[in-house]
Amino acid sequence: MATIVKTPSGTWKAVIRKAGWPTTIKTFRLKKDAEDWSRRTEDEMVRGLFIQRAPAERTRFEAAMKRYLAEVTPTKRPLTQNAEKKRSGSLVTFFGKYSLAVITTELIAEYRDARLAGEDRMKDGEPQPRAANTVRLELALLGHLFTVAVKEWGLGLPFNPVLNIRRPSPGPGRNRRLTADEERRLFAAVDLHSNPMLSWIVRIAIETGMRSSEITTLRRSQVDLERRIVRLIETKNTLPRTVPLSKAATESFRLALDNPARPDDTDFIFYGEPGKDGKRRPYNFNKVWSEIKKRVGVADFKFHDLRHEAVSRLVESGLSDQEVASISGHKSMQMLRRYTHLRAEDLVAKLDNVSRVSTFSNAKD
Repeated sequence: MATIVKTPSGTWKAVIRKAGWPTTIKTFRLKKDAEDWSRRTEDEMVRGLFIQRAPAERTRFEAAMKRYLAEVTPTKRPLTQNAEKKRSGSLVTFFGKYSLAVITTELIAEYRDARLAGEDRMKDGEPQPRAANTVRLELALLGHLFTVAVKEWGLGLPFNPVLNIRRPSPGPGRNRRLTADEERRLFAAVDLHSNPMLSWIVRIAIETGMRSSEITTLRRSQVDLERRIVRLIETKNTLPRTVPLSKAATESFRLALDNPARPDDTDFIFYGEPGKDGKRRPYNFNKVWSEIKKRVGVADFKFHDLRHEAVSRLVESGLSDQEVASISGHKSMQMLRRYTHLRAEDLVAKLDNVSRVSTFSNAKD
């Protein structure tokens, strides 16, 4: 039975006490609102649909995200942890002061559209739109936060509002390939860099298709030069894999493992200078890589494009999709095709061979 009383401040407090349910209290400015809420809540209790929303109403998004980063994010891979901490910033800026209970699908759609339009990032008076995949990843983080809040934190949310959101299309995969001249200039530049590790890393990337993080976090025990394989333990899709090495990749690894400048305080093959805590971490070459790209005129070529280039070359060499996927680590053929871009000019000779076989066959007939 609901009891509605007027408080000294002039508001109206609705109190519901029902056997089998926790005492539920909520305050309203108008008596009519308190009566409507009481009837609706009691009806939900009778039908077994009542959800205690008070925790969600009291919990602001900023606090929920802080809890998520403290409890959930640390269970993920280091790279994912760093990425989530960065993505959380824009979400907290937009949703931070809202309680979880009032974040609706419509509000999330507003956030999505504002990010895609670049309304929150202006440059010279012009909005700077975010990439569709950037927004997709932000929505994925937001959605998982709500999933955890519903299933594990017991915050009294009836559903996850992100589930009903239309996600931005991921768009086509990049098709940036290196021309022969670009490759010559790029490799000449990295070979001249004062730190030889940069050249070894770039050559290994284009020979194996391994990601930057997979290469730089390698330890000496993971490379078997005699068998010409590398054992990857931590990968993007969390599945370990063994990567075969070409002769060129094997030679780069041999030079890296025999590096006379290697210090005794690290097992990383590609190591950086000690940090403030005295520990060495993987070699961070992002800055010098960016400078070299600009200097040789391929500023738009990303390091990850070396992976695209490698996978495309593996396909062009005649390896099957399954063989290429076992090397690159792609879980599905769909994802593999997004990373594979065959040069039309390289297919011309194959077409000529097909034509010659067809002509020869017709002549015999």
